Amino acid sequence: MTKLAWGGGGGGIPHRDTPENNPDTPFEFTAENLKRIDAIISMYPEGHKQAATIPVLDVTQRQHGWLPISVAEVLEVPPMRIYEVATFYTMFPRQPVDKYHIQICTTTPCMLCNSDSILEAIQNKLGKRANCNVWFTDGPRMKVIERWCLGACVNAPMVQINDNYYTCPKDIDQIIDELKAGNGPLPGPRNGRFSCEPAGGLTSLCEPPPGPGFGIRADL
Repeated sequence: MTKLAWGGGGGGIPHRDTPENNPDTPFEFTAENLKRIDAIISMYPEGHKQAATIPVLDVTQRQHGWLPISVAEVLEVPPMRIYEVATFYTMFPRQPVDKYHIQICTTTPCMLCNSDSILEAIQNKLGKRANCNVWFTDGPRMKVIERWCLGACVNAPMVQINDNYYTCPKDIDQIIDELKAGNGPLPGPRNGRFSCEPAGGLTSLCEPPPGPGFGIRADL
């Protein structure tokens, strides 16, 4: 089973050392990822490797499938600095995650747009409540977590699956069927919207953007 690196810090998962994941857990980057790490760190002033923490952690968990705390050695920082980031950002799990990580937003904008019905549809489809793992003997394993704001309020309600956003996913049953079949459903708006647009249509930026120099004094 392919392990991917999306989310999982929330949902009641504690950030505690385990025999499998602690500051002494061995971890090595691939040669390709070492080059990426060097390129990332080179963008920051000498002596400030810690500033590269988030992009380095992203590379780490995409290689490993989850976040080993021992990556602190690469950044030359105390393990506590990694704990601080991992406990704040839900996209940095410290234990193995499932192939498909389904996050349903139920904060105020999504709730007002009836996200509860989508949450109910997901739970009915999978036969499990949110904040759980679901294993299909004939398909991939999934994790379902209820979240509070995933940052796509204008397109509420929305679901995030791995790296992809699905806004107004009224066809969530079909999306899950495609995931179970091992396919990648087309991400983005599921209600005919082009991009980030309110449900009633665009109310601003409705015309083509002006060309270079618009609004600048002619004598400048």
